[in-house]
Amino acid sequence: MEQIHAILFVISFLFIIHPGARAIGVNYGLLGDNLPAPADVISELRARGISKIRIFEPRPDVLTALKDSGISVIIGTRNEDLVALASDLSAAQSWVQTNVVPYQSSVNILFISAGNEVIPGGLAAYVPSAMMNLDSALTAANLAIRVSTAVSMQVLAASYPPSQGVFSAEANLVMAQVVAFLASKNSPLLLNVYPFFARAGDPANVPLDYALFQDSASPVSDYPFVYHNLFDAMVDAVHAALEKVGGTCVEIVVSETGWPTDGSSDATVENAQRYVNNLIQHVSSGAGTPRRPGRDVETYIFAMFNEDLKPGGVEQHWGLYYPNLGEVYHANL
Repeated sequence: MEQIHAILFVISFLFIIHPGARAIGVNYGLLGDNLPAPADVISELRARGISKIRIFEPRPDVLTALKDSGISVIIGTRNEDLVALASDLSAAQSWVQTNVVPYQSSVNILFISAGNEVIPGGLAAYVPSAMMNLDSALTAANLAIRVSTAVSMQVLAASYPPSQGVFSAEANLVMAQVVAFLASKNSPLLLNVYPFFARAGDPANVPLDYALFQDSASPVSDYPFVYHNLFDAMVDAVHAALEKVGGTCVEIVVSETGWPTDGSSDATVENAQRYVNNLIQHVSSGAGTPRRPGRDVETYIFAMFNEDLKPGGVEQHWGLYYPNLGEVYHANL
């Protein structure tokens, strides 16, 4: 009996020290003309123990490959479909019947994202209605799948110090509607967080070690909070903005973050490996952020592959894998 108790103690201890072990996923983009078949990709993900992915549009070949894989998925709508989804409930119902219903019994669909990074912008006004119509269509199909949208840090007018985070005048009205919907449905906001771009935009004031989660980074005080990395500071700036529009209860899922391996002076394989592995360690610790301590920050690394159909420069160099499924660098997934 004592031996059994000892074994149970060890097992429970392992779970205690790894509260966020399943908080990491990967973005699976498909803007390449040399990428492997989805079935091979899903097989590789399973072999690596990756249990969550995000796709940017409802590709039937990917969703079919996900069947009975045990891998959960966030499915995005195409940005160009937002107008129809917002304007016509039947369009949302058709979207759900085509892209969700055939797969829901064998694929764990975590969220539907109504568009990606369209706030602020010309399509922003369509996001709240698209979210509501998709939610209504999912409810009518008896599916308990939550709806959100993915935004970038461009929704903020200020992000430093994090407590001063506030939505911009251009984004505020739409974001207030989005946040009210998310709060009413207990859905998270999907947030794309890129310390790389913050560093690239202001290298004189954003130290590289602070962006890379390095222990050598000087902490940044925002009383009563102290920040040891830029990732937490960026996420908490959006937390602060959410609070200012009544979204204190709205959680954040980091739907994209990563570091490129080529295309600029800081974009190196070494820096990408440092960022991603330090990110995994940080998120998997379950520490949360200073403003939201002790909460898992579900996070999706960008991206699975280097995608050669994207614009030149850093945009083509975010992949964990080459198209032949060889590692660009080793990530401790």
